[in-house]
Amino acid sequence: MKKPALFIAAILFSTFFYDQSIGLNLFLFSILTVVILFINNQSQFKNRKTLIYSIAYLITGLTIFFHSSTLSVIANLVAFFTLIGHLSETKSSIYVSWLNGLYTTIAGFFHRNFAINETNVIEGQEKQKVKIDYLHWAKIIIIPAVILITFITLYKNGNPVFSNIIEKIDFGFINIQWLLVAGLGYYLFNNIHAPIEVEPATELDLKTENTLLKTNAFSIPKLKQENQLGIILISLLNALIVLYLITDVAFLTSQQDIRASVYSAQVHSGINALIASIVIAILILLYVFRGNLNFYDGNKSLKRLAFTWIILNILLVLSIVFKNGQYIYYFGLTYKRIGVMFYLLLATIGLATTLFKIYSVKNNWYLFRINTQAAFIILIASSTINWDYHITNFNFNYAQSMDFGYLIDLSDNNTFLLSEQLENKSLNDDAIRLIESKYNTYAYKLRTNNWQELLYDNFKLDTK
Repeated sequence: MKKPALFIAAILFSTFFYDQSIGLNLFLFSILTVVILFINNQSQFKNRKTLIYSIAYLITGLTIFFHSSTLSVIANLVAFFTLIGHLSETKSSIYVSWLNGLYTTIAGFFHRNFAINETNVIEGQEKQKVKIDYLHWAKIIIIPAVILITFITLYKNGNPVFSNIIEKIDFGFINIQWLLVAGLGYYLFNNIHAPIEVEPATELDLKTENTLLKTNAFSIPKLKQENQLGIILISLLNALIVLYLITDVAFLTSQQDIRASVYSAQVHSGINALIASIVIAILILLYVFRGNLNFYDGNKSLKRLAFTWIILNILLVLSIVFKNGQYIYYFGLTYKRIGVMFYLLLATIGLATTLFKIYSVKNNWYLFRINTQAAFIILIASSTINWDYHITNFNFNYAQSMDFGYLIDLSDNNTFLLSEQLENKSLNDDAIRLIESKYNTYAYKLRTNNWQELLYDNFKLDTK
């Protein structure tokens, strides 16, 4: 990478972020990052997955412009590390890309300049590296500067005209903090323009296949005992979960009008335990099918029981979805209730991939790879949604009751929607006052935004 390009990128970095809040600048930084990476890594950008990660990264930056939220900023940061790490080794798993991206961002410059470079070793002899005489550089910078300042001081005392000229020199236009931010930008782009990898972790990941292999210690009697234990354990757990599902359905259908308080108790007392049970179920299956038992000819019944248990756990997930949905219907949407839904989605994916792992005889690395990839996709997709807007819209229009104070405490992303509710006759004077206060504060913030801080709401404000 040419140093002039890095200097330009550093100047733009400081222009974007110095003394500015997050807005349009983070999207512009995302574009600048992709351009810098493309210039120095054009061969990797021919890879389809590289293009997908680049697009995902740009989408998260654009999302911040449309609705700046903590989730969108986190997604942008994760997408940044993913893209950087992926360029270091395009065949690595996504969690290794995160590690490589984080390492490159923090220590890329030091790794390239101070780490032992194995490529410099040719036929047992290390190539001579150019040694930098730091003492010499210190002498030619510090000594002349000290002597120059000394003579300027002496000449000022000896000549009033010279003294006036010196005193008129004003370096107030130099903003030290702006320069420090530019220096940080230069260091950042110097790190990431040529991504590097954490070799032990990347090498191990590339060598590790997804298929489970049979080990040498293949003892039929021992496998028979493990198979018997697994059959007994999973049979009992199947019976238990069937009993629970029957009683749960009976409870929900036995009352024509289930009160909100009943759902509240059900949700708060039961969902956490049920979520934990799903995690434990996956862990038990991973333990049972961890090794040679997958290759034991007599494991057919155990596999059928395992598949049944997975399907029953998916039914358990649906039961929790129904309860949480009813709770949302009565009390409205909140981030915690949305979080439960996303966790259940991840749990369902985990159960489905566990079933596929057992059926196709995959190892645990396969599960980790596929599930981290799924989590990344869900994070990026969820960050594109203006949750505060949809929470507010649902609670006003569909929820049986709602916590108005909760809506006021949400971010500014629901401010315009709240202002549209001022004509709602069900609002009391205090609610109207809170909405007006939030709107006026946000409107003032938008009007005082610099161009780097622009949000999509700035353009909506002009139409109101």
